[in-house]
Amino acid sequence: MTGAGRLLVAVASLAEELTDGEGPVVLDVRWRLGGPAGIDSYRAGHLPGAVFADLDRDLAGPPGAAGRHPLPDPAAFQETMRAAGISQDRPVVVYDDGDATAAARGWWMLRYYGHRDVRVLDGGYRA
Repeated sequence: MTGAGRLLVAVASLAEELTDGEGPVVLDVRWRLGGPAGIDSYRAGHLPGAVFADLDRDLAGPPGAAGRHPLPDPAAFQETMRAAGISQDRPVVVYDDGDATAAARGWWMLRYYGHRDVRVLDGGYRA
């Protein structure tokens, strides 16, 4: 079962979904305050088919008076998510290194901007 009723997805369930047809878009949002850069972790290894989204660049607007990670411009966010393969009719699974802080940001951003079928990988990449 996917959809708005579920927040987390287990590793085994995601693996099964990825072998059944198109499956969800998998978004790697690994990020850590003070580094290392999430893209480095992504390049070192990621879930099959995962697309990287940078928290500082893709999930936030430029820092300034509105804070370190303000909401991005809606059009820019939509363009970035479409480039990642995300559309309203395709579920999304977001993961980070395992503490779910960056994944929660990705989940929330997608929900905030109207996507209704978003889940977080339980345990993140480490799981």
